[in-house]
Amino acid sequence: MYYLYDYVERGRGKQGCLGVLGGMMFDWAMRVKVIHGVAHALAYLHNDCSPPIVHRDVSINNILLDGEFEPNLSDFGTAKLLTFDASNWTALVGSYGYIAPELAYMVRFTDKCDVYSFGVVTMEVMMGMHPGEMLSNLSSMASSSGGNDVFLKDVLDQRLPIPTGQLAEHVVFIVKIALACTQMDPTTRPSMLLISQEMSTRKKAYLSEPFGTITIKNLLEVSRSG
Repeated sequence: MYYLYDYVERGRGKQGCLGVLGGMMFDWAMRVKVIHGVAHALAYLHNDCSPPIVHRDVSINNILLDGEFEPNLSDFGTAKLLTFDASNWTALVGSYGYIAPELAYMVRFTDKCDVYSFGVVTMEVMMGMHPGEMLSNLSSMASSSGGNDVFLKDVLDQRLPIPTGQLAEHVVFIVKIALACTQMDPTTRPSMLLISQEMSTRKKAYLSEPFGTITIKNLLEVSRSG
């Protein structure tokens, strides 16, 4: 088992070093596979357990990869059963940089807190670094008529070649999901069940515009329109 952090963040300061462990390079296809696995795991906790379980500390440091690059959620020390009464009020827990913004003023956990954390992890996997600064700029990016936008290709991990073909379409889809998950209003975030289902049933599709011209603002508008 290896921590996902080892693949994404290891050796960022060294040219050509991309978290290579066990002779395996963490390429776009592997990243998409890992994100799918984490989504399915969280959907299971939220929807197939009775009562539902909220992890409350989903972060890149709490995801383990096995030899087949299948992700496993770890550190359930802060997990709680989700009930539909006042018992969901709790002390603030979680890893800095992954905690849903609403918990800063209303310490009541819901499954949408895990959804937000999943969105942050997804962006981190695709960017090769924590998306902190970009997340803080999303609101102004969405409302601005220009000036604050950025091309998706410039946000993605620069240590990998730009994805092409069907893989490029998968990457765009994954980033779109991540942006929907990190919306400030928890009620507008998709459920992990919906995300898992969309990933499982997704059929072959093609980009409506060249990959190099797609911007974060484009994807924000699509994610917020449903």
